[in-house]
Amino acid sequence: MLIKSRRNKTMRSVIALVKQRDYFVQAIRRTPGVSYSPALDHRPSFKASNFLTTLICSTKSPTSSESDGDEEPPNKCLSLRIEKLTKGVTVGSALQSWMGDGFPVHGGDVYHAINRLRKLGRNKRALELMEWIIRERPYRPGELEYSYLLEFTVKIHGISQGETLFTRVPQEFQNELLYNNLVIACLDQGVMRLALGYMKKMRELGYRTSHLVYNRLIIRNSAPGRRKLIAKDLALMKADKAVPHVSTYHILMKLEANEHNVDGVLKAFEGMKKAGVEPNEVSYCILAMAHAVARLYTVAEAYTEEIERSITGDNWSTLDMLMILYGRLGKEKEVERAWNVIKGFHHVRSKSYLLATEAFGRVGNLERAEELWFEMKSVRGVKETEQFNSLLSVYCKCGLIEKAIGVFREMIGDGFKPNSITYRHLSLGCAKANLMKEALKNIEMGSNLTTSRSVRSSTPWLETTLSIIECFAEKGDVENSEKLFEELNNAKYNRYAFVYNALFKAYVKGRVYDPNLFKRMVLGGARPDAESYSLLKLVEQYKP
Repeated sequence: MLIKSRRNKTMRSVIALVKQRDYFVQAIRRTPGVSYSPALDHRPSFKASNFLTTLICSTKSPTSSESDGDEEPPNKCLSLRIEKLTKGVTVGSALQSWMGDGFPVHGGDVYHAINRLRKLGRNKRALELMEWIIRERPYRPGELEYSYLLEFTVKIHGISQGETLFTRVPQEFQNELLYNNLVIACLDQGVMRLALGYMKKMRELGYRTSHLVYNRLIIRNSAPGRRKLIAKDLALMKADKAVPHVSTYHILMKLEANEHNVDGVLKAFEGMKKAGVEPNEVSYCILAMAHAVARLYTVAEAYTEEIERSITGDNWSTLDMLMILYGRLGKEKEVERAWNVIKGFHHVRSKSYLLATEAFGRVGNLERAEELWFEMKSVRGVKETEQFNSLLSVYCKCGLIEKAIGVFREMIGDGFKPNSITYRHLSLGCAKANLMKEALKNIEMGSNLTTSRSVRSSTPWLETTLSIIECFAEKGDVENSEKLFEELNNAKYNRYAFVYNALFKAYVKGRVYDPNLFKRMVLGGARPDAESYSLLKLVEQYKP
C-alpha cells in the first residue's frame, strides 16, 4: 500500500510538471516585458473573437465567464479549487488541501490560476493567492511572482501602496519587468504623470519600455478629443527604440475600424508592413471584417483567403471569425466547413453555436440555423438572453414575425428579461412583416431600457437599425427614417454611401425635397456613388 501511495504521488508530480510547461507559456504571453518564442507556442497570442466580435454585447455579468476549454475536476486543478471557494474561506485553505492531496504547488499552477482569476475579475482572490505564495514560499518566488503581487496590490489598494510594495521587493527583482508593470498599473489608475515619471527613470536605468505600455497609452488616448495624442505616443515609442509589436498595430487598425474608416485601417496596416512587423491571422481578420462591414465584398473575400493561409493551428477564435465572414460573403459551404472543424473540438462553446446559427441565417439556410440553435440548447443549455436574441435575429431578418414571437414568449416563460437588443430585433421583424406601428412600439420599448454605448456602436445594432430604416424608406416615412438615421450618424456608420442611399430612398418614396442632402452626405464623410447621384436627381424632381 505504501509503495502504491508513493507511485500515485510520483505520477501526480509528473502530471503537474507536464501541465506547468503549458501554464508557464501562458503566463509569459500575458506578462509585460517578457518575450516568448514562437517555438514554445504556435497559437496566436491574440484572440480574434475578443477583439473583433460581431455579436451584440450580452447582458451577463463580467464575473460570469464560460470556460473556453474543458474544465478539469476541481481535485486536479488548483485554479478551480480557488474559483469554487465560498465567501469567507481563504485561498490558503485551498492550497493546504491541494498539498494535502499530494500535489506540489508549482509556479505553472499559480500562473494558470492567476490568469483565470484575472479573466474572471476576481482580483481579491488573486492578491490573496500571491500574498500566500510570497509569505509561505512553497517554491522560490521570482520576478513573475513579484510582478503579479504588484499588479493586484495596485488594483485592490491603490497606487500609493503599490509604490510602497515596489520599494520592499528584493533588489534583484526591481528590474525591467517590475518597472513595466508599475508603469502599466499607473496608467490603469489614470495617474499619467507618475507613469511618465517612471518611464523616464527606466530610461536612466537603461531599461526597455514594453510595447504593452505604449498599447495602454494608445488605448487611453483613443477617447474622443484625445485621438491627436496617439501620434505623440507613437513618436515616443520610436524615440525609446521600443521593438514594434503586431498588437500595437492591431489596436491602431481596430480604432479606425470602429470609426468605420476603411482608409485608416489600410493606412495602419501599411504602417505595420513598413515597420517590418509580420501580419498574422488577426491582422487579416480586422482587414476582412472592416471591408465586409463596408460591403466591399471582393476585397473582404481576398483578405479572408489570407486568413486561411496564415491561420496557425485549430484556433477556435479565428474559426469563429471565418464563420462570420463566410456568412457575410454568402458562402454556405465554407460556413459548414469552418463549423465542422469547430464541431470536431472536444469542447464547443455556446458562443460558437450562436455565431454558426447567425452565419447560416445570413446565407438563407434557416433549417440549419434552427438545428444548430436547438442542438446548443440541448447540449449547453440556454442561460442568457443573448442566446435567445441570436435565433430571434435570424427570424426577424427574414420577417418571420410569428416564429420570432414564439422565441420571445419562450424567453419570457423561462424567466429571461428581454433587453434593448431583443426589442430592436423585434422591431425589424415587424417592419419586414409590414407591421410598422408595432415596429415603432418595439423601438420605443427598447429605448426605455438602458443601452450601453458599446452596444449602440456595435455593428449588429447598426446594421439592424439600417435595415429598419430601409423598411421605413420603402413606405416613404421620412420622419422615422431620420430619427433612426441619427443613431447611425452618432456612431459614424454614415461614412458609407449605402447608409445615405437608404435615407435618400425615403425622400424619393415620400416625394419630399431637401436641398441639403448632398451637403450632409459629403460633410458626414461618405463618398457619393452612382446610386447616390441617381437618387439625388430623383429628389430634385420634387423641388417646389
